[in-house]
Amino acid sequence: MHRRRLLLASAVGLAAPALPRLARAQAASSPAVTMRLSHQYPPSHQHAGILQAFADRVKAESKGSIDVQVFPAEQLARAGENFPAVARGAFEAAAAVNFQWGNTLPEMNVLTLPYLFSDLDRIKKFPGSEAAAYLEGLLQKRAVRNLMWLYTTRKAIFTSNQKPIIKTDDFKGLKIRGLNSLTDHALTAVGAAPSSMPGPEVPQALQSGVLDAGLTDVSAAVSRRFYEFQKYGTVAPWFCVFTHVYVNPRWWAGLKPEQQAIITKSAQQAEQDQIPLTEKVAADAQAELQSKGMTVHEQTAAESAAWSAAMQKPVVDAFLRLAPEGGPRALELIRAL
Repeated sequence: MHRRRLLLASAVGLAAPALPRLARAQAASSPAVTMRLSHQYPPSHQHAGILQAFADRVKAESKGSIDVQVFPAEQLARAGENFPAVARGAFEAAAAVNFQWGNTLPEMNVLTLPYLFSDLDRIKKFPGSEAAAYLEGLLQKRAVRNLMWLYTTRKAIFTSNQKPIIKTDDFKGLKIRGLNSLTDHALTAVGAAPSSMPGPEVPQALQSGVLDAGLTDVSAAVSRRFYEFQKYGTVAPWFCVFTHVYVNPRWWAGLKPEQQAIITKSAQQAEQDQIPLTEKVAADAQAELQSKGMTVHEQTAAESAAWSAAMQKPVVDAFLRLAPEGGPRALELIRAL
């Protein structure tokens, strides 16, 4: 009995010094910082790949001390729930399409005004520009801190079944999918009847006759198989869309400077990687639509000028009414790029 107590005491004595070492090892092996990032894109989307690469890069650069956990396809929260959740600190980060801010932050729509900002060289200048900084300041007032701008598209496709939409007169009387109440002013200006609806609902609306014509991003037309029920498509530099990633500012302020530097550097790399990838995806999508049997028309410069003359001013006027304080400055900065 005495020997058993002695052995037990010896075992406890030997184990005791190991316990602090074990605790330290466990602490070292678990990340010091967790960043949960919610977004709406399916895993196959180019943004999903870019954001996962961002997460992997941060983990590697931080030697595992920062764990960016990416939740695609609304797995963590729905698109409309992301902003309030990040603002109150329910999770650390999320991605949003610029025009999703709607009336909450109307200045964010400046990027998507028809024919205003669809030149690739100007788009490349936007991340890090004074225009971006201005919008980031407005986001900060809404209790989120912007982290990166991911170029999403600069090419829209207008699809139809009866005849191609080439001239502005071709819009007259068409029931067409709209994006939001602001950009819908462009469509009503040329005689169309826009109906805003989420992208996933558009195919059924086109097939059932609820809509006569579609409006979407070129790559979305492929993923939603528009070629199966739309004969014609006109590709136009109609808008620009950015997806931006934002974080909770209190969480950000709690990071060490070296941690902030790693995340910022990785975000800047993601911004640069996204531009050629988005261009390639758009080009591949347009070719695939044609290979699947859709008659695709690339809008000429003269056609773009005619559409712009009819569509841009009504939307700009509505934008300035919607954002009377910050809208003029946002417009000035975008035009200066």
